[in-house]
Order: sequence, then C-alpha cells, then structure tokens
Amino acid sequence: MDQLTSSLAPPRNLPKSTITVSPPDVAGSVTKRLSNELMTLMMSSSPGISAFPKSDSNLFEWVGTIEGPAGTIYAGLTFRISISFPANYPYVAPTLKFDSPCFHPNVDISGGAICLDILQDKWSAVYSVHTILLSLQSLLGEPNNASPLNSDAAALWDTPDAFRAQLMKLYRPPSDTSA
Repeated sequence: MDQLTSSLAPPRNLPKSTITVSPPDVAGSVTKRLSNELMTLMMSSSPGISAFPKSDSNLFEWVGTIEGPAGTIYAGLTFRISISFPANYPYVAPTLKFDSPCFHPNVDISGGAICLDILQDKWSAVYSVHTILLSLQSLLGEPNNASPLNSDAAALWDTPDAFRAQLMKLYRPPSDTSA
C-alpha cells in the first residue's frame, strides 16, 4: 500500500507550477476590456469628452477630445489628446498626451506630457478611459500648482487675464481631420 500511495502522490522536490497566460490570451483580454470601455464611453452622457481608436485595426492607439469645463478659463476651448494603451493594460496606466498645445501648469507645452497622479503613482486597474478623461477635464480647471510641469503657467495661474492671454496665444483648435 505504501508503494501505491507514493506512486500517486506528486514528487515533493519539484518546484510548484506557476500558471502563465500566453500573449494571445493577454492581448485578447486587453482587447475585450478596451472594446467594453469604448462602448461605455460611446453610451456615456458625460459632456465634453470623447475618445475612440485611431483605426479599426488597432485598439491600443486612441485619439480623444476634451472640452474645457464651463466656468473655467478653458471654457469654450477644445483640445485633442492621444492615448496609448500598453499590452498589460489595465494593470499599467495608458500614456496620454495633449496633441493640441495646452498652456496649463500640469501640461508640458512642447511635448504635451501630462502630470496627473492617477496616470502615475495613483494608478489603479479600476480606472477606465471614461474616468481618466473626466479627471483630465477636471484638471483643466483645478491644476496642481504644487507640482507644475509648466512653471510659466503655474506662475500666471492666479492672474486670470494674463493667463488667458498667454493661453490664447498658444491655443490652436483641433482640426476636423483625425490624427
């Protein structure tokens, strides 16, 4: 009986197996998540935000628009952004940047990089494209001047007329053609 029991039991000196997911499975789950997020965004009634894939063949590269919130210095302005999703999204944040010049304390005017905590150290897989766009829209009216990416914009923020003048010097509305 001892011999029978030992032959049925797995050897004790082998390392524990780890479950791995093959790259096609990972890509498939990310594609499914992005498809669901696209549908949610299209069905959303959130004003002033939109995003969609740049092409039907690549769900990992999106283009979006954000309108400045009413009652802010950005009211009436529209900005184009690009969104790139990593292969391990949603466990890693997407990369967003302004394609339209955006004079803002938390936006790099030359490259469009965005300093937003939920895109860096506060990222969570529960965030979606919808929540990211809403957060970015909110950031337009409520910058974090304690962590400016554009120190010139941060210095002018408390003088709205001077800030608006500089904003309008640099502002270019997005064209109607897709990026």
